[in-house]
Amino acid sequence: MSTFSGGKTVFGASVGILMLETRFPRIPGDMGNALTWPFPVHYRVVRGASPDKVVRGNPKELLDVFIEAGKDLVATGADGITTNCGFLALVQDELREALGVPVATSSLMQVPMVQAMLPPGKKTVVLTISKATLTDAHLCAANVPVDTPVYGTDAGRVFTRDILGDAAEIDFAACRQDMLDAADQIMASEPDAGAIVLECTNMVPYAADVRKRTGLPVYSIESFVTWFQAGLMPRRFPLELDDPR
Repeated sequence: MSTFSGGKTVFGASVGILMLETRFPRIPGDMGNALTWPFPVHYRVVRGASPDKVVRGNPKELLDVFIEAGKDLVATGADGITTNCGFLALVQDELREALGVPVATSSLMQVPMVQAMLPPGKKTVVLTISKATLTDAHLCAANVPVDTPVYGTDAGRVFTRDILGDAAEIDFAACRQDMLDAADQIMASEPDAGAIVLECTNMVPYAADVRKRTGLPVYSIESFVTWFQAGLMPRRFPLELDDPR
């Protein structure tokens, strides 16, 4: 009989997600909707960490509560930690040092890898919920070159306003149009665009729309966490040495 090791409470869910404290509705595709994931995940709400405080303020002021929630996720059973806001790249180093497991705070961390895949002369473009407050410090924390083009939904109808304002109701059709308008702006202004990385985790439901509109590959927190999960829990395949079919 095989012997198994314990040491945690919940098994079979490798990814732990640190959630901002919010009330706005989350549709499938949104990181905070559990139906988004084809694998089980853990969630912990970081109390007091509102979207406005993290995106427009300094998330390092909330570092202690993020670490506390992250440690709880690890103790429960998470083998790796991610977050539901790309602006938390600012605390990437502190979280990975404190938690002792792999940490992937921000979708922005994909930018160097995406850029390395593009043909010469093509560049990665970032689309963020708040261009006004996405600084060089955020980019550097995610190892993103500071000359990377950045566009935002700041001037849109509802997306930035209602998510950062934590609205109780959201017009998701208007959010989709905000995303398409931003995609059109990117295509009109960046003739050398080769791919788009969505900073905001709430943008995932519209990634396919942006891909269709622009014809460019679109990467998001969904693509990042799916890759992250694949390393934490690789798929097991049957070993059939005599029949490779």
